[in-house]
Amino acid sequence: MLAEKIIEKKAELDCDCSIIGSISIISGKWKPVIIWMLLSGPKRFGELHKTIQGIALKVLSRNLKELEADGIINRKVYAEVPPKVEYTLTEKGMSLNDVMQLLAEWGKKHQVSPSPAM
Repeated sequence: MLAEKIIEKKAELDCDCSIIGSISIISGKWKPVIIWMLLSGPKRFGELHKTIQGIALKVLSRNLKELEADGIINRKVYAEVPPKVEYTLTEKGMSLNDVMQLLAEWGKKHQVSPSPAM
């Protein structure tokens, strides 16, 4: 009986492709943060790196490439020396605004405060 319920639950999850697809695009530690930063307007690579504390250059670069490949952000390269690259949200990326605002509100309400030292 328990095995049947587990199999049934797994089948339900496998069939719900919309949530799986959504999460696969914006999942990870840094993608939501990058999207959040770009909601306020265009940012350069260095600006993102300085603002997002703790992210490695390689990780930022990989996440930006993945978000670009998924159509969430645009990468604009200016013909300058040194090269100037600017990232903005696409229309598809901007459509995440409401979701990101709700996540931010939820985080404020349910933020766990550090436990006092014992």
